[in-house]
Amino acid sequence: MKFIITGSGGCVALPRPLCQCAVCKEAREKGLPYARHGASLYLEDIHLLVDTPEDIMVALNEHDIQAIDHIFYSHLDIDHTFGMRVIEHLRLNWLDLSIGKGCTNPIKLYASQGVMADLNAIMTRLGSVFDYYESLNLIKRQVVQGSIMLQDIKVTFVPVDEKDQVTIFIFEKAGKKLIYAPCDVKPWPNDSRFGQADYLIMGNTVLGDVLKDGIVLAEDNMLKRELFTLEEIMNIKQQHQIRQVIMTHIEEDWGKSYDDYLELAKHYENIEFAYDGMVIEL
Repeated sequence: MKFIITGSGGCVALPRPLCQCAVCKEAREKGLPYARHGASLYLEDIHLLVDTPEDIMVALNEHDIQAIDHIFYSHLDIDHTFGMRVIEHLRLNWLDLSIGKGCTNPIKLYASQGVMADLNAIMTRLGSVFDYYESLNLIKRQVVQGSIMLQDIKVTFVPVDEKDQVTIFIFEKAGKKLIYAPCDVKPWPNDSRFGQADYLIMGNTVLGDVLKDGIVLAEDNMLKRELFTLEEIMNIKQQHQIRQVIMTHIEEDWGKSYDDYLELAKHYENIEFAYDGMVIEL
């Protein structure tokens, strides 16, 4: 399996618009890997994209992605869904439509039952956006409970909790296993299916003690409750005997550059930090 991290950024773009901090200035001057698009993942083997952040069209061009047949959604959050108009760019041809030719190869769109319900509720005054896309045959939606096979790759949808509003994905082929858990996965579900994975690509983390503008979070800060520390990630890694962890969903608010993350990785065993265009093969 060949995975490409098409976006390693967080809720806010890096560089943040208008921001003149050193990290954002460097990202503007140098581009990738110092700049980061919104969190997304591409599996080349089956032309699968996970999530559509607002800048996904830029990311797809940046990484020369040439085909998308499947889209997974992990959860509703705007920074993971509001680039959904990429579906129109990929499948809607207005000139063809004007002469009666519709789309004949819809993208297969997958989500858990709870996540799909959230997606279907994204509305304009004309109704559900995804209903509209399916009416034009741009997509075909499928609810997944448990696992599905896409060619020779098994994908398991693991809900974070009983609300089923956030999904963790497990990709498996020929004895190899990769877990993708980009956001909103705390508290971490204790699921035996995570065991002995080759890779865990993980978000939802505060990276470092001193953050942007010298801010140090107090122990009772809300972010400490919602996000993992790197020490907690190490515990998850050990609990499930995971070989390698790659941190993604890296926030501009953490106030660190690509070089800072290279240095930080030296202090943790088998933990590294994602960058846009990073390739994982297994």
